[in-house]
Amino acid sequence: MKIAITANGKNLESKVDLRFGRALGFIIYDLDNNEYDFVDNVQNLEAAQGAGIQAAQTVVNHDVKALITGHCGPKAFRVLSASDIKIYVGAEGTIKDVVQKFKNNELEEASSPDVEGHW
Repeated sequence: MKIAITANGKNLESKVDLRFGRALGFIIYDLDNNEYDFVDNVQNLEAAQGAGIQAAQTVVNHDVKALITGHCGPKAFRVLSASDIKIYVGAEGTIKDVVQKFKNNELEEASSPDVEGHW
């Protein structure tokens, strides 16, 4: 199973990026083999609008089953939910720590967006 984590760097020691749509990128972590890749989100960093939807589509395209981030707005939340991706907000710390919390079932799944659009 693959999960996506918003990241402000390209490795497991990087911090979780608190913003979803305008995150630097995503760590796509494969829980089955403990391998990961970094997916750049540069196209959305300065987008005037639609960053959340476009970032959500990027995550969907990588066949992940869960997203871990700091915050997620309503449009991105709808796209991710429609693709049956579980969303976990409120994450902070390193990617490595957050992956371990996910493995230990220490993260709470979000039932709704936790910020307004254009946050």
